[in-house]
Amino acid sequence: MGGDEGVRVMMAGVALARRRHEGLRFTLFGDETRIKAALDNHPNLRAASEVVHSATIVEGSDKPSVAIRKKSSSMSMAINAVKSGDAGAAVSAGNTGALMAMAKLALRTMPGVDRPALAAMLPTLGDNDVVMLDLGANTECDARNLVQFAVMGAAYARIALDLERPRVRLLNIGTEELKGTDEIRDAAAVLRAADTTLPFSFDGFTEGDKIGRGETDVIVCDGFSGNVALKTAEGTARFVADLLRRAFSSSLRSKIGFLISKPAMHLLKHHLDPNNHNGAVFLGLNGVVVKSHGSADAKGVANAVHVAARLLEEDITRRIAADMAGVQDLSAVASKLELPVK
Repeated sequence: MGGDEGVRVMMAGVALARRRHEGLRFTLFGDETRIKAALDNHPNLRAASEVVHSATIVEGSDKPSVAIRKKSSSMSMAINAVKSGDAGAAVSAGNTGALMAMAKLALRTMPGVDRPALAAMLPTLGDNDVVMLDLGANTECDARNLVQFAVMGAAYARIALDLERPRVRLLNIGTEELKGTDEIRDAAAVLRAADTTLPFSFDGFTEGDKIGRGETDVIVCDGFSGNVALKTAEGTARFVADLLRRAFSSSLRSKIGFLISKPAMHLLKHHLDPNNHNGAVFLGLNGVVVKSHGSADAKGVANAVHVAARLLEEDITRRIAADMAGVQDLSAVASKLELPVK
């Protein structure tokens, strides 16, 4: 029941995903009448779906504390289906804060993980996209949180980017070792000291202007910085697109220039289209939960479902658990370095 465009677009997106993953089955939670009406346009999806009615929905304006009390909401029912094992993953385009709170409360964090993190793929100029986390689940993080985010982000990158040993960096205000907050510098010290036991390559710090350069595979930060960076990148992409649109319509010569450069502009539009990268993941929970952007179109919703399917196929929960267990005791590393990691 989430999404700015309503049930029709959500069902169109799920139908697209069904064509890509023919083995998937779907449980659709929400207003039964509206969902079944939308399914009339997608007979292939209807045959692979079960509709579970919920008269209650989580509003976009609901605070997490209010949303949690809506036990019979479509969002709550979807997450509890994952908890009970009736569903492999939950996908929602609804209220992000509510989804995070409900998922954490119902599924709990995995052993060795203090807090879950919100991770997403961002486009780059390199051969691969970049995984970035946390993007808003935790506004304040200590060094231990950042180290755990690095382990989880690398596990996700090995699946999503098909990399054996992803390159990981911490987002900072400079690349020098003395730059940044105590938490960032302490996390870097732990990662450097534990480098031989890590299932990834820790490459130090990166700055905000390097996020899209393709020089790293995973960028780790606290949720406040990550959310600001994400929204800034999205705003910049829209700014450039609007600027180009204005420039190409300013005169007859500009319009002719647009026609000549149309193939290149189409490629640019495709690369920057957020629907091609839709599907943020809550990493560190005992279950798979994927957040679709509220403004996603059918293609974007389908991509979010694809992310969930891929994580199930590759058993992301087991991978993160194995990586956390395989990394030597980070508290011991911090203790040897006399770092204040809790």
